[in-house]
Amino acid sequence: MSVFDIIGPVMIGPSSSHTAGAVRLGKMAKTIANDEIVHCDIFLYGSFAKTYKGHGTDLALIAGLLGFSADDERIKNSFSIARERQITYRFIESNKKGYHPNTVEFHIQTVKGERIRVVGVSIGGGNIIVTEIDNFKVKLPGTFFTLIIPHRDKYGIISKITGKVAEDKANIAYMRVIREEKGVSALMVLETDHEVSPNCIENIKNLEEVIKVSFIKPI
Repeated sequence: MSVFDIIGPVMIGPSSSHTAGAVRLGKMAKTIANDEIVHCDIFLYGSFAKTYKGHGTDLALIAGLLGFSADDERIKNSFSIARERQITYRFIESNKKGYHPNTVEFHIQTVKGERIRVVGVSIGGGNIIVTEIDNFKVKLPGTFFTLIIPHRDKYGIISKITGKVAEDKANIAYMRVIREEKGVSALMVLETDHEVSPNCIENIKNLEEVIKVSFIKPI
């Protein structure tokens, strides 16, 4: 058990789950989108839907989408900063059942017109788990250096990607490949012991089968 587990995160706001966790979820969604955000529909489930205004969850989620950290003094001004950056958003309270009480679903539109769906859960103490990216089920805590690589499901692509990581002398701590359908599209998640270089990321992007690469530093 770490000190973080005992006393919780350094943060702005009244609740580690509803503010610190919400900021981290927004920041993860922004990083996964890997582009400038112009609009986001934000679906709230369970207690998030019931208390998001009183606990400042709305401010925290937008702050995360702006790239702020949980201890950033600008969180309280996130709405006005989003307006200044011409980012629009909409909060949608959902009564759907079967979700963790602190679940949020981001429907992001980027400046290039790309649409990305990210679902995540705030599990307490500022800790989070991203559970879905588009239609792929994942389990990302945001505590590791992570490569997220959507790609076409072709023979040899896994060894090509891991080969580029090996050339960068980065040790892979965890790897998972999820595919929608054989031979169509897939998602690779790689967690590494240390940060991979920009050159490594660019080399992976240049692989013919790779659609895009998002790199997440510990959040």
